[in-house]
Amino acid sequence: MATTTRTTTTTANTNLVRVNHSDAKTFATALLMASGVSAKNAELTASGLVQADLRGVESHGILRLPSYLSRVRNGVLDPVAEPELKQITPVVAQIDARNGFGFPAAHLGMDTAIKMADVYGIGMVSVKHSNHFGMSAWIVKQAVDANMMSLVFTNSSPALPVWGSKEKIIGVSPIACGAPGGKGEESKPFILDMAPSVAARGKVYKALRRGEKIPTDWALDGEGKQTDDPAKALEGVMLPMGGPKGSALAIMMDVFSGVLSGSAFAGGVTGPYDMSKPGDVGHFFVAIKPDLFMSLDEFRERMDVLYQKVVNAEKMHGVDRIYFPGEIEQLNEEQRLKDGIPYAKEEIDALNAEAEKLGLGKIPLTE
Repeated sequence: MATTTRTTTTTANTNLVRVNHSDAKTFATALLMASGVSAKNAELTASGLVQADLRGVESHGILRLPSYLSRVRNGVLDPVAEPELKQITPVVAQIDARNGFGFPAAHLGMDTAIKMADVYGIGMVSVKHSNHFGMSAWIVKQAVDANMMSLVFTNSSPALPVWGSKEKIIGVSPIACGAPGGKGEESKPFILDMAPSVAARGKVYKALRRGEKIPTDWALDGEGKQTDDPAKALEGVMLPMGGPKGSALAIMMDVFSGVLSGSAFAGGVTGPYDMSKPGDVGHFFVAIKPDLFMSLDEFRERMDVLYQKVVNAEKMHGVDRIYFPGEIEQLNEEQRLKDGIPYAKEEIDALNAEAEKLGLGKIPLTE
């Protein structure tokens, strides 16, 4: 990934405050527990959300909590549901999330895949009747931390037209995968987490919350025109990356996550901002031992060679640094662990409003 900047951003909002990551996790956990979620599942969910904020993916961080909790209050997301695991074969399992939060189901799914892969070399888990699980990279990292390669797929609510159409049919469903990094101190793990659209729809919601404009190549408004207004973009459709290629990748996510699992598909998934009915999201996880064909040390040495070749490649004009997939987010995390996580004041106000509804205190600020 070659870039002259650390992140792709909307028009900047300078009205930002910072929160320590531990305080953010404690606050999110308290909100979830006060809404009926068990301590274990609340901590898993809060951890996944804060990991997104630390990596600079605020569109999938704790700012999702108001919509999640609104769905709980509207009776379309079950806060007390526990995912149920069913072993299908020695290397295949299925989880019924039972309309609970997506994070516990996703964590159990990858944990199960890792355990199967540790014995048999590979493990595959399909998840049905789930909900939004936030940023896919936290699940990829769960596998990386266990020295496993992984695939992480999910489907989502309709936001993208299939190529040649103007109708919302397919979700902006992320494609994610990963592998442990090299042995060198400079090497980073390979963590890919990307939407098949030009930008994830969560980034449009983030811009709307912050009163920011969006790039005009992200979406079309309800009349099929390019727009920099996030509200109008949400009335229209997101644009697929690479035209028919992005459209095909989004369909692939629906095949593996929706059709295969028995969950909703073909535009039937309910989004996290829709209070009308359960999400019925499907997920698909695979864990693979990287030492099946060579030792883990040799695999990591080869990953180190790949990393060095990528980041030290000859740069095109105007590029000051080349990053490995996931490296920018890791650098963001290192910085935010020290400096705190930046949020817009309006976002903090929305989170504190949720806390007030539940009789809890405000989120602590570092500045």
